[in-house]
Amino acid sequence: MSEKLLSLQRIVEKAIDDGATTVEQVHLSIASMPFDALEKIDALQKPVQQVRDVHDHTVGNIYETIRLLNDRAGEIARGLLGKSEQK
Repeated sequence: MSEKLLSLQRIVEKAIDDGATTVEQVHLSIASMPFDALEKIDALQKPVQQVRDVHDHTVGNIYETIRLLNDRAGEIARGLLGKSEQK
């Protein structure tokens, strides 16, 4: 039974990781639309690029945090499932 639970845990962890990466890519793609439009205005090009850089860095950090938390939750789950198997 525990092997099935471990397998399920790995599947869920991978799905969350892959989902976070996909959502991050969509997020950045949608967010780039107004940035691209505004950067075409010469007077705004530099400040918009700075705002885009901050935005993209922040978004990257948020989704990386989600992936790290998912990884840590997976470690905890595997540890608990391993302990339940030893009983």
